[in-house]
Amino acid sequence: MAAYFLAEITIHHPEKMGPYLDKVESTISDHEGIYLARGGDTEVVEGTIGDHPLKVLLQFPTMEKLKGWYYSAEYQAILGNRLDNSDGNAMFIDGV
Repeated sequence: MAAYFLAEITIHHPEKMGPYLDKVESTISDHEGIYLARGGDTEVVEGTIGDHPLKVLLQFPTMEKLKGWYYSAEYQAILGNRLDNSDGNAMFIDGV
C-alpha cells in the first residue's frame, strides 16, 4: 500500500539550504520515492491548512520504504540543514 510524506515549509534562509537541496532528491529516489508536488500554488477550498506556503508531497511504495528514507543515515545527515533554516510541519500518511 502506498504511503505519503507531506511537508509544509516556510524557508527563512534559502541561501543556507544548499546542502539539503543538493542531496534530498537522491535520498528520496534511493528509497523508491517520487515527488507528487513540490511547491506550486495551493488553494484551500475548505477549512484551513498550515500557514507554511511551500507544500511538498512524496509518494513511496510502502510505509516501510517511507520510514526507511526518513530515518536513513543519508537523509538524517542533511535534514538539519532544512530544520535549521525553515519552520514547518511534516507527516506520514497511509495510502488506501
